[in-house]
Amino acid sequence: MIVRGRDLKGDVALDVDAVVVGTGAGGSIALRELARAGAKVVALERGPRLLPVDFNQREDEMIPLLFEDGGGRATDDLAIRVLQGRGVGGSTLHNTNLCKRTPDAILDLWSTKYGVANVRPADMRDEFERIEADLSVSEIPASMRNANNRVLEEGCAALGWRGGPLRHNRVGCAQSGFCELGCVFDAKQNAAKIVVPDAEAHGAIVYTDVGVESVVHDGKRASGVRAIARDGERTVASLTVRAKIVVLAASAIGSAVIAHRSALPDPHAQIGRGLRIHPGGVVAGVFDRDIAGHRGIPQSYECTEHLSFEEGSDKRVWIVPAFAHPIATAAMLPGFGARHMTAMRSYRRLAVLTPMVHDETSGTVTATDDGRPILHYAMTDADRAQLAKGVAACTQVLKAAGARDVTAPARAITAVHPMGTLRMGADPRASVVDSTGEHHVVKGLFVADGSLFPTSLGGPPQISIYAMALHLAPHVLARLRAA
Repeated sequence: MIVRGRDLKGDVALDVDAVVVGTGAGGSIALRELARAGAKVVALERGPRLLPVDFNQREDEMIPLLFEDGGGRATDDLAIRVLQGRGVGGSTLHNTNLCKRTPDAILDLWSTKYGVANVRPADMRDEFERIEADLSVSEIPASMRNANNRVLEEGCAALGWRGGPLRHNRVGCAQSGFCELGCVFDAKQNAAKIVVPDAEAHGAIVYTDVGVESVVHDGKRASGVRAIARDGERTVASLTVRAKIVVLAASAIGSAVIAHRSALPDPHAQIGRGLRIHPGGVVAGVFDRDIAGHRGIPQSYECTEHLSFEEGSDKRVWIVPAFAHPIATAAMLPGFGARHMTAMRSYRRLAVLTPMVHDETSGTVTATDDGRPILHYAMTDADRAQLAKGVAACTQVLKAAGARDVTAPARAITAVHPMGTLRMGADPRASVVDSTGEHHVVKGLFVADGSLFPTSLGGPPQISIYAMALHLAPHVLARLRAA
C-alpha cells in the first residue's frame, strides 16, 4: 500500500513494529523481510512513487525527477558530480542494471582487517544466489552488445587485455538506451518492480514524499523517527513514527546526514567518515564509422586488466563503456561556439569509456544547519594517479579499436556509487555498526545500505547492497522479537 505525503495533514502519529528509512536496494529488502515475518512495518521514502509511464525519456525532465538535488549534487569543492537516485526504488530506478557480487577478496578483507563476522564468500553465497534469483540476473548476451560496448571488446582483444561480458537484471529489454532515465518498458527487475510490491503484498505500507529528519532515541535504544511530509517544496504534515526497530537505508549520504541530525552517540567521531565514491573520468573517441552509443544496453562489457583488490594496489581501475544523451554530452564536451558544434556533430561517431577508481580516499559526509549534505572528498595522490592511468588506458583501448581522435574532458569527473559512511566492524573506534548491522551503542537501530561497506567495492554496488540487507535481516528480526 502506498500513502502519498501530499495527502497527509497536520500532525500524524504512527505506532508500528519497525520503520525503514528509504526504499532502494537495501531498504526494500529490509522492508520485505520484516513484512514477510509478519511485522507491522512502514517505509518512509523522501521521493515519489514513479511508474513506467512516468519515464518519458526527456533528459530535462527525468534528471531533476530521478536524482537528488536535480542531478546537481557534488562534492563541496564542486570537483566531482555525485549522482544519486530518489523515489521508491532509489538508485535502482536509474542505474544501468549491472549485477556483480562483492569480490571475494573484498569480503575476505572486511573479515580479516575490519573484523566483520560471517561475511566470507561462503557465508554470503546463499544471499547472492537468492537475490540473483529474485531479480532474474543473467549474463548479457553478445547479441545485445551495442557498438559502444563492442569498441571496448575490440580494443581489449587488440591489446590482449582481460575483459568479459557483464550481467544484468533485465527481462524484456527493448534496448532503447534510456536506462539512466528510467525504463518506460518496465524491463528493470529492480526494487521498485520486484521487492517493494512483495513487501506491500505482505502488509507493508510505504509513505512517499516523506523525508526523515531524525531518529528518536534515548542514547541507548531507538524508539522511532521524526519526519516531514511534503507536496513539492511545501511542508504539509509532520510524522512521528513510534517503532521498536529503525532501519536506516537512505544511502551512504542520506543515512549519514540523518545520523548527524539525530545526535547519535558517536564517541569516536566515526559517523559520516570513510566515504568512498568510485570517481570516474570520461574518455571519448571519434570513429569513422557510426557508433550510436546512445542506443542499446549502455553497459554490457567490462575491462578488468587494470583492476585488483589488494589494498594499496597500483591496479585499481575498472573500465566500462559510458554514454550520455545529447544534453549531458553537450555539457561535458570541451570547447565553445563553432568548435563545440563540430564536436557535437560527431555525436553518432563517438565511443565513450569511463575509468572508475576502486578508491582508497576517505571522504566525509556532514550536514548544514538546515540538514543539507556536505560531501568532502579530496582525492589522494595515489587515487589521482589511478584515475590518470585509467584515462591513459581508455585512450589506448579507443585507439586500438580504431578511434582517430580521443578527448578526455578534464573536469568531467562523476561518481555514482557512494559507500562507507556508517561502516560495519568489530571495533567501535573505527566503525559505527557491528557485524549484525546494529549501532554499537543505540540498540534497535540498524543500517541496511551502502554506508555499511568498510571499503570501496571496485564495481557496481547494487547486488552487494541487496545481499547485505538480506544477510542482516535475521538479526533485525531477532532484535524485534527480543524487544
